[in-house]
Order: sequence, then C-alpha cells, then structure tokens
Amino acid sequence: MTATENPAASPSLDLPLYGASFGQAISRFFRKYATFSGRASRSEYWWWVLASFLVYVVLTVATIALGVATGTPSDTGDGVRLGPIAVVGFVLIGVWFVVTLIPQFAVTVRRLHDANLSGWMVLLRLVPSVGDVIVLILTILPASPLGTRFDRR
Repeated sequence: MTATENPAASPSLDLPLYGASFGQAISRFFRKYATFSGRASRSEYWWWVLASFLVYVVLTVATIALGVATGTPSDTGDGVRLGPIAVVGFVLIGVWFVVTLIPQFAVTVRRLHDANLSGWMVLLRLVPSVGDVIVLILTILPASPLGTRFDRR
C-alpha cells in the first residue's frame, strides 16, 4: 500500500505539507536537516519558528533563574552576579543555535521557494535592521503554483 492509498502514511518529503501539524513540522524540519531544494509550506515553517522560539525562551528563563538562584549579590549592591550554573545555560543556548543554524536557513530557503522566490533572498538577513523584516514579510507570502519549479524532477 502506498502513501496515496493510506492516508495515515507519512507524506513525501519531496513536496510541501500544507496544513502540517506541530509535530509533523518539527519532524520534517529535522528529517530535511540540510535540504535546500524543494519547498516548505507556511505551516511547516511557522510551526518550526514557534518551536525554536519556545526552546530559546525555556533555555533563557532556566539560565537566568538558575543563575540568580546560585548567584551572589554584586559588589555595588544593585543586582546579582549570576552563579556558575548560568554558564551551562549559556552553553546550551549556544549549542541549540549552532545545531539549528543550517536547518533554519534550509527551511527558510524552502519557504521562499514555495512563494516562488529565489532562496538566495535569505541572504537579505545579512542587511542590518531591514533584512530580517524583509525576509519575515517574504515568508508570510502564500504559496505560488509557480513555486513547483523548485521541486525535484
């Protein structure tokens, strides 16, 4: 039985999954870790953005909370020096950033492809201030039927 005959089967990774659930989007993100070809639906992209944001929030809050709990008052009396456990949290944040950097670029390129835009437009993020806003707007655009030109043949 093929995936088209069995709706419970996982969809092909070669095509975007429109209406992807949170779990499907995360799974597809990691299964297509460094795949820059093809397309990604808005749901695939934005569920991943939400998941990544939540990981950063949890790691940051835990780092600050544990750092303050194990910290000492500052010499000037106007705050707290973070404790040594905060270093572990900062390392974990850095590891998460490094581990997800390339796949984050890959899913953004695939998202741009789905809107029938060149994946090279992701390099606009290198332009200070406005680049991230431009890429944000481009990733919000709906899918274009012309984006199929980026599919594997």
